[in-house]
Amino acid sequence: MGKPTGFMEYVREDLPERNPRRRIEDWNELYEPLPEDKLRLQAARCMDCAVPFCQTGMNFGKLTTGCPLHNLIPEWNDLVYRGRWKEALDRLHMTNNFPEFTGRACPAPCEGSCVASLVNDAVTIKSIERTIIDRGFAEGWVKPNPPKFRTGKKVAVVGSGPAGLAAADELNKMGHLVTVFERDDRIGGLLTYGIPKMKIEQHVVDRRVRLLEEEGIRFLTGVNVGVNYPADRLLAEFDAVVLCIGAQKHRDLQIPGRELEGVHFAMEFLWKNGKSLLDSGLADGNYISAEGKDVVVIGGGDTATDCVSTALRHGCRNLVQFDIYPVRPTERAPDNPWPLWPVIHRKDYGQKEAAAVYGDDPREFGVSAKEFISDGNGRLAGVKTVQVRTIREGGTVRREEIPGTERTWPAQLALIAIGFTGPEPELLQQMGIATDERSNIAAAYGKYETNVPGVFAAGDARRGTSLIVWAIHEGREAAKACDQYLRAGVRTA
Repeated sequence: MGKPTGFMEYVREDLPERNPRRRIEDWNELYEPLPEDKLRLQAARCMDCAVPFCQTGMNFGKLTTGCPLHNLIPEWNDLVYRGRWKEALDRLHMTNNFPEFTGRACPAPCEGSCVASLVNDAVTIKSIERTIIDRGFAEGWVKPNPPKFRTGKKVAVVGSGPAGLAAADELNKMGHLVTVFERDDRIGGLLTYGIPKMKIEQHVVDRRVRLLEEEGIRFLTGVNVGVNYPADRLLAEFDAVVLCIGAQKHRDLQIPGRELEGVHFAMEFLWKNGKSLLDSGLADGNYISAEGKDVVVIGGGDTATDCVSTALRHGCRNLVQFDIYPVRPTERAPDNPWPLWPVIHRKDYGQKEAAAVYGDDPREFGVSAKEFISDGNGRLAGVKTVQVRTIREGGTVRREEIPGTERTWPAQLALIAIGFTGPEPELLQQMGIATDERSNIAAAYGKYETNVPGVFAAGDARRGTSLIVWAIHEGREAAKACDQYLRAGVRTA
């Protein structure tokens, strides 16, 4: 939609990035607004596609194409182009509970499947989405809308990340009495402590949480179900339970020297930094500091990039990032066709910041860590690596070391960012929840109910580590399944 010839008349223009060298001096958001007239021209680039692949989200193998939330992207692009912002907001909220989160933290698979990208550059869908919701809050269009009736059914949502908040929001709209349990001291899960504040400032999370509270959702912080709140009590006091506990069991790197002081999981580093920043602006010192240190980040994903950016803001002395994969191509490979997410070489915000400080991209590709080196007193002094070849055979991947490429890098801080293996098992064991072969909660996609009647699961705990849009999608869909269960009268209040 938009202007039929817009994609030919206007070039893509993203939200302006703040200067990388300057922005590492603070924790404010990375981007500046784009003026309304320019945003409307960007919306005009949306083609009147016969089949808008951007809004048809699905998985092909490990890759996502389009928007899993099925956002009505051409519709709200057209409305923005015509200056009808409030109507655009209404369309956006029809499918997405929290566009202020996805407009900041989603990698935008919708843009990877944009038809315009077959001609030149994709439409700036993510930037437009973010601007719509931010304008909605600024104009006072986003207001509490509590349900007009209550069913009397009580639902517990365990976990307050994007999946948990989406499930809670939908169940509350359906009239159920929803209580969200969060073991940390603030609501938001990864939105609050896992994603650095320069990507999502806390006021963005807090304003949505306040809105949900005003609509009737009850939030309990510092309540760790299965530890200081018995799991059997949860099952006894609520008519249904939705588990949105994330996938927080770290994938470890079992190499010599793993026990050394200075070797940490990436999420421990980010979590403590986020909490200290919100508690005291880092004045309390209750975080893992990279100041004055040689830092090694092991991993090539978003979490690794977040570590790079955070370490730079601490004032690290030097920084290197190891990616076990070779350098990606600059164009789509033959086995990575449109409309799949393009697996190409990119320089994300953290790498741009490191290049601004040190003069070059901090990544070393095709590198595997072999050993953490001690200083002789139990502290990390370096990381020994070797270069590897990635060999794909019959759908499997193996690594082959390249002789003579060993190297030792100075390091007093090493951050392991190689992913997660599933949810923490203790609560699941207490509740008798079955898991699958990947250690995730066993609950079929589309049904979301576990082997325990009345207990549902959504998000990373069920599907494995994934995108924020998938978490919100699953929270919404699990809420529908839970609602059907409650309305069937399987259990009475």
